Amino acid sequence: MADEKDRLGSKLHDVEKAREDQWARQRDEELVEKMRKRVSQTACPHCKQLLVAKTEAGVHMHACPQGHGAWVDEAALKSLLKERK
Repeated sequence: MADEKDRLGSKLHDVEKAREDQWARQRDEELVEKMRKRVSQTACPHCKQLLVAKTEAGVHMHACPQGHGAWVDEAALKSLLKERK
């Protein structure tokens, strides 16, 4: 009987952990989507026009449509610096 309780308790724990993991994944997806929307609404500090997403030489970036600059994330910047060496 004690063995059955242990297995049931273990299964309940596994179900609870799976639900927590699912909630965390869903929350992460929501936060990432919120960040994407915020970045897509970011304006150029010089001309105040919204940045546009583009890919140049395989690097994803957000750039000013007037050519005042481009913004890349840390991973893209490290990749560019690594290629340059």
